[in-house]
Amino acid sequence: MIIHDTFFIAGRFAKAHGTRHLEVISPFTEETIGRLPAAEEADIDDAVAAARAAFDDGPWPRMGLDERIGVVEGMVPLLRARLDELVDLQVAEMGSPVRFMGPLTAAVVNDFIDVFVRSARSISLQEVRGGPDNPSLVVREPVGVVGAVTPWNGPTLLLLFKLLPAVLTGCTVVIKPAPESPLDAYVIAEELSKLGFPEGVVSIVPGGRDVGEHLVSHPGLDKVAFTGSTAAGRRIGSICGQNIRRLTLELGGKSAAIVLEDADFDRAMPILRNGAMANNGQICSAITRFLVPQSRYEEFADAFSGWVADMVVGDPSDEGTEVGPLVAERQRDRVEGYIESGSSEGAKLLVGGGRPKSLPRGWFVEPTVFGNVSNSMRIAREEIFGPVVSLIPYADEQEAVRIANDSPYGLSGAVFTRDYERGLKVARQIRTGTYDIDDFSLDLTLPFGGYKCSGIGRECGPEGMEGYLEYKSIGLPQGFVPAAV
Repeated sequence: MIIHDTFFIAGRFAKAHGTRHLEVISPFTEETIGRLPAAEEADIDDAVAAARAAFDDGPWPRMGLDERIGVVEGMVPLLRARLDELVDLQVAEMGSPVRFMGPLTAAVVNDFIDVFVRSARSISLQEVRGGPDNPSLVVREPVGVVGAVTPWNGPTLLLLFKLLPAVLTGCTVVIKPAPESPLDAYVIAEELSKLGFPEGVVSIVPGGRDVGEHLVSHPGLDKVAFTGSTAAGRRIGSICGQNIRRLTLELGGKSAAIVLEDADFDRAMPILRNGAMANNGQICSAITRFLVPQSRYEEFADAFSGWVADMVVGDPSDEGTEVGPLVAERQRDRVEGYIESGSSEGAKLLVGGGRPKSLPRGWFVEPTVFGNVSNSMRIAREEIFGPVVSLIPYADEQEAVRIANDSPYGLSGAVFTRDYERGLKVARQIRTGTYDIDDFSLDLTLPFGGYKCSGIGRECGPEGMEGYLEYKSIGLPQGFVPAAV
């Protein structure tokens, strides 16, 4: 069992104020695999105070971008040396199949930091605007102290989603990882402690929902960055609204894949299956509503049901496993509640719907497909966050677009067709932050985020960096050009 007795506060490991502990439970074995202190409000206060002092009086915000990049790039060889450990911890603490989490974490460690560095370099931090009689210097400055709350479903990736743009822009940051999957965060903290971050620039303090609310409410913050459920996002948004505090919210999704009549099913099937079932269905951008033309509905339903029925469910550390357990018993209960709801509302259960009989231990749910779903059903309206797909028939393209947009969410989606011009026409009509034509992927060089209840703001790309910067206009005397421009 992995045991920690400290937090990473202000760049060094410090004892917790309280005596409460978090236990990390394996969703595969249902056994305790980790024990660490649970943050108290006093621990958060210490971290925010250090971040505030580092931003207001320390060197980090006043360094040049190249200096900050030099420190950040030092993370790459350190994390690369511990790549296998990062993968194994995430597989153990959240049940993600190693065949998914391994390549994802390798990409994060090997490529992701460089992506953010290039995005930071692409932003102009100052420029002279206006005519000769009234020139102004427009500058972009770091927003300040950032409170970041990260979820359990992609812990290494999503921690870096918050850490990298914050520190590259000159902010200081306090990160609260989710209590279900904090173990990999300690690996990152251990490596950060070896780099040249000044005191107070980075703190990582795991804890529960109570200290998460204390963090986002803290008067010492200038910005909150949150990834998680829409319900939690509403609460955080209301707190930030009361304090007129900047925020980025990356929330839930109920993304739709529109399958047009001319779609190549042989190409679409594996993409759709992975788009729905990757990470055991626990991805905010997962496509979980499949809109299928009535003219090909039976053909599609039969073929896709076969694809899902063949999926290997089991030990997430086994390279052959395609679907592992859900992160917690409460999550399995939640998903089973939605499966029961789908059946009671009249959807046709095509595949799955229960617990694998060969796996009596672990929080497993079979990959599940419902047919003949109406878009008014709960399984089509609400984010399930598990391996459950709804097949919704439609009459024509216009109806498919209407159904896709008839959702409180707007995060992702895709259209499958051999006619790419037609696909682009459909894509332009769907109100989501990302959309693919005849494919489904995530490009971290591009802005990621959602419309409607899927969030506020963007992460990744230059647009993701801008959320950590403020604009300032400085009026200049006529004829004066600053030497630094």
